[in-house]
Amino acid sequence: MKKLLDGYCRLIEWLLIALLATMVVLVFGNVLMRYAFNSGITVSEELARWFFVWLTFLGAAVAVHERSHLGSDMLTSRLGPLGKRICLGLGQALMLWVTWLLFSGSWQQMQINADVQAPVTGASVAVFYAAGVVFAVSTGLMLVGDFWRTLSGQLSEADLVMVKESEDLAQIDELHLNQSQTFKKH
Repeated sequence: MKKLLDGYCRLIEWLLIALLATMVVLVFGNVLMRYAFNSGITVSEELARWFFVWLTFLGAAVAVHERSHLGSDMLTSRLGPLGKRICLGLGQALMLWVTWLLFSGSWQQMQINADVQAPVTGASVAVFYAAGVVFAVSTGLMLVGDFWRTLSGQLSEADLVMVKESEDLAQIDELHLNQSQTFKKH
C-alpha cells in the first residue's frame, strides 16, 4: 500500500510541476502580450486561477502523505505513549471529519455547477470544484490508513507525534549542534 501511495504522490508531484509551469507561461505570456502588443490571451486568467486551485489542493494532498504540514507538539511531546496515541487518534478523527465535510461540500458544488459554463473557456465549473473532491478522496484514504495504524498500535512512539518542525527551527537546531561539537573539539 505504501508503494502505491508513494507512486500516486509522485504522479501528483509531476502534475504539480506541469500545472505550475503552465501557469507561469500563461501569466507571463499574458503580461508580455498586454505590454508589448496591447492585447492578451483571454483564457490565461481563468485557466491560471483554476490551475492555482488545483495546485493548492493537490499540493496539500502530497503534504498530508509526507506529513509536511506544520504543527505544534507543545502538549503531545510531554505526554506518555498512551497520551500521544490518544491525541494522535483524536487529531486523525477530526481530520477525517473535516475531510468528509470538504468532500460532501465539493461534491454538492460539483453537482450544482455541472451545467454552469465558465465565462471564457466555456468549460464546466464543476471542474473547479472537482479539486476538492480529488483532495478529499486522496487524503481521506491516507488518513484512514494512518488512523488504522494508530488504533492497531502499529506506530512506534516516535511516530506518534506527527509534526514537522519548521525549516528555520531545524536549521537553528543544526547550528547549535554544530557549535556544541566545535566546542567539544577544542
